[in-house]
Amino acid sequence: MNKKHLLKMSAAIFWGSVFLLVLGLSGCSSTTAKPEASAASGRASPKAIKPEIQTAQTPGSLEQLRRGQAPVTPKDSPLKEIYFDFDKYYLRPDARTTLKANAEWLKKNPAVRVEIEGHCDERGTTQYNLALGAKRAQAAKDYLVTLGIAEGRLSTTTYGEEAPVCREHNEECWQRNRRDRFASRAEKPGV
Repeated sequence: MNKKHLLKMSAAIFWGSVFLLVLGLSGCSSTTAKPEASAASGRASPKAIKPEIQTAQTPGSLEQLRRGQAPVTPKDSPLKEIYFDFDKYYLRPDARTTLKANAEWLKKNPAVRVEIEGHCDERGTTQYNLALGAKRAQAAKDYLVTLGIAEGRLSTTTYGEEAPVCREHNEECWQRNRRDRFASRAEKPGV
């Protein structure tokens, strides 16, 4: 990797970590009882989370990058990615169809929270792509809210061009990188 790419990756990881820290701190004032928890970690044990929700949990791009994995949504994930045209953040008809299906699944699984990740292709400056990724994630969130998903179950983040699924320099690859990805997790009681 070249120095510029490493700096961009470091910046994306830093801002992603800051976001996760803020998100984690926002749920600290709960007084609701917790489900079974592992004594060591304080996290809900797998037995405490319904099986269909466990299989729906998708790690975020930052977590996958830390593991050395490409930030790819599993094919069996119930929440599908949506794609965007070059330099755009409006929802195409195919994206609206996908979001309607995602909303239906979310309505049937009210204990799932989703982080919508905005991604871009490599063209454009880092700052521009971070802003564009944020607009893409917000567009999907806004549409899901109009479909009846509670805003509090949805969060957004942007990775800009920093977490590509494809690294070739051609239109087919760039199209795969211009996306919103949906990382899901079981909702903690009281959050």
